[in-house]
Amino acid sequence: MEKLLQFNEKGIYCPRADVYIDPWKPVRYAIITHGHADHSRPGHKNYLCTHLARPVIKYRLGNHIKLQSLAYGEKINIKGVNISFHPAGHIIGSAQVRLEYKGEVWVVSGDYKLEKDGLCTPFEAVKCDTFITESTFGLPVFKWRPQAEVIQDINDWWRANSQSGKVSIISAYALGKAQRILHALDTSIGKIYTHAAVENINQVFRAQKIKLPDTIRVTNEYAKQDLRGQLVIAPPGAMSGNWMKRFPNVSTAIASGWMAMRGTKRRRAADIGFILSDHADWPELNQAVEATGAQRVYVTHGYTSAFAKWLREKGLEAHEVNTEYSGEPDTDDQHNS
Repeated sequence: MEKLLQFNEKGIYCPRADVYIDPWKPVRYAIITHGHADHSRPGHKNYLCTHLARPVIKYRLGNHIKLQSLAYGEKINIKGVNISFHPAGHIIGSAQVRLEYKGEVWVVSGDYKLEKDGLCTPFEAVKCDTFITESTFGLPVFKWRPQAEVIQDINDWWRANSQSGKVSIISAYALGKAQRILHALDTSIGKIYTHAAVENINQVFRAQKIKLPDTIRVTNEYAKQDLRGQLVIAPPGAMSGNWMKRFPNVSTAIASGWMAMRGTKRRRAADIGFILSDHADWPELNQAVEATGAQRVYVTHGYTSAFAKWLREKGLEAHEVNTEYSGEPDTDDQHNS
């Protein structure tokens, strides 16, 4: 019997509907879970995404693309396969994809997290027979502290720097992580400046009536004394080189799940690291799999071997799958800029 979903050289494929989910090579019909560039790529003939993800995907891929969008939970039938999007909690507009044919249900998670961040639509567990899950942080060592505690640490760091006249520069992915941090910051401490890559995404979301604190785009017109005591949000790729030379007396930080690994902060030459990820940690991965009720699980990008082995030990049919998704890279943000 042909499986509802298959994996081939172009991505995750549904032969019955002749559609792909987050394909990494050009296809006729691409269902897109969210706007990060390892999942949303150029060159497809037709695109399908959530209403919330539509603007940022158009911004990144161009207004010329043929893009249809759906609300969460809204169904579309393609050649007998019922397809719908369900919240993934990863970034604004991110979704899991549910596919049903003759009573058989598969769910493709995309990237996801379970903790409510106050900004994006919270993760929704979807019952299924087969679950395709990410495993970016699929090791027991990865267990996140509550967001409120991490944000408090960020605010305390900024406040201390402000009192000593330093510029606080925090590295965060331009799409997703930057807005999550921005949304939670204590704006009474000072002004918030943003790198152009971050500010461009902010403007896309503001046009969708998503409320974000006021920010100022970093340009050459601001004197160094204007920036003292203030906070700057920049993508990881901007944290070295000429762009940083405009800032006096800085304290640098990185917000990433990889900060949980010893040596990562030192390797990237930041003053401080904050463990904050838009991906599920080990307990959340296990909780998500259990909540689906799936007996078959395919594990993609991340610690696939370790997580699949663990699931098999728990009695599930689990398989590792090689994909071109990068999860949360620990060196730069080319896929998320």
